[in-house]
Amino acid sequence: MGSTANEELGRENGRNMWAAVTRSLEILVAFFEYYTVRAQLETTGSPGSKSPAGVSGGPASATGSSGTSAGNASGAAVGPGGEPRTPTAGPQNKQLQNVKGEHPSVSSEKAFLQSRSISLVDMYIDNAEPTENVGQIHFSLEYDFQSTTLILRIIQGKDLPAKDLSGTSDPYVRVTLLPDKKHRLETKIKRRTLNPRWNETFYFEGFPIQKLQSRVLHLHVFDYDRFSRDDSIGEMFLPLCQVDLSEKPSFWKSLKPPAKDKCGELLCSLCYHPSNSVLTLTVLKARNLKAKDINGKSDPYVKVWLQFGDKRIEKRKTEIYKCTLNPVFNEPFSFNVPWEKIRECSLDVMVMDFDNIGRNELIGRILLAGKNGSGASETKHWQDMITKPRQTIVQWHRLKPE
Repeated sequence: MGSTANEELGRENGRNMWAAVTRSLEILVAFFEYYTVRAQLETTGSPGSKSPAGVSGGPASATGSSGTSAGNASGAAVGPGGEPRTPTAGPQNKQLQNVKGEHPSVSSEKAFLQSRSISLVDMYIDNAEPTENVGQIHFSLEYDFQSTTLILRIIQGKDLPAKDLSGTSDPYVRVTLLPDKKHRLETKIKRRTLNPRWNETFYFEGFPIQKLQSRVLHLHVFDYDRFSRDDSIGEMFLPLCQVDLSEKPSFWKSLKPPAKDKCGELLCSLCYHPSNSVLTLTVLKARNLKAKDINGKSDPYVKVWLQFGDKRIEKRKTEIYKCTLNPVFNEPFSFNVPWEKIRECSLDVMVMDFDNIGRNELIGRILLAGKNGSGASETKHWQDMITKPRQTIVQWHRLKPE
């Protein structure tokens, strides 16, 4: 009996030892793969070979050690009506802050990285110098090879512009790892300051180093507004293929003013027949749509709402067109609208990007209306339809982001 117990104990010790050896080998492999990928990027002329790792230039007044410790992050950021905005940072809320990665094979990760790293930079990064000063942001990065976790510390902001009448702002930072836009995190709001100190830590767990090398860190600073939409202050993009994560780098980065979104254009026609009270909208085609997918394309379709005043009455949709920025729809939609109500009606036309996983994204929209259209072009199109009954009026419209 005693010998059997000893044998079982020996087998258990052997299993534990083998598990420890296996884990150590996994960590060594992760280090090897990391430096292999960096070497491949440097030899292929990627942006990673152009930027030295480590600390980027910061303001002269900043000291090398200021704000580098993760701070107290108890409590939650508050949105309109006193509701929590998002999970906040800090050790006690670590599980809420985690963004889970995937675990594809090493070979597929390397292939993905080599084919997408440069296109990702081109897709998101504007290398032009900022046209106006909207402040700076201080943050640091660290990578835990053992747990495959990226650790981001948002430290502080400096010289942000005033967005409120008081001459201050209420800034917070929204964090995403592009191209994934669905999982986004936010710092707490700092009230009435142009030089906020956040000192908050975010954990991105389950991201193999190969996967991170194909991601772009996006930090977007907003001014919180209790009564309307939050104002964009500025943003910063950092391709992680440019960063040596083994060095635990710290950065001061200049924020850039938010880009004016160019969403593309939509060609459609309007026709109204007073005799049978039929309003017909034909969605013809779109061009130069904004890319929403990592392959530089979108899967567009058009959603149309007939509205009476502020009330939505009837909805229609086109087919979905895969992997294109210039879809041809040629789909007519007819609505019954009495002549006496035609001037009070409108059509909310939204070009959407279809997504198999998660929520479909808005590419751009227009509001066709006689009084309060989304622009002069949309208002004129509606008025031409009314003044020229039974005629088909065709017109291009520039899509708006909201």
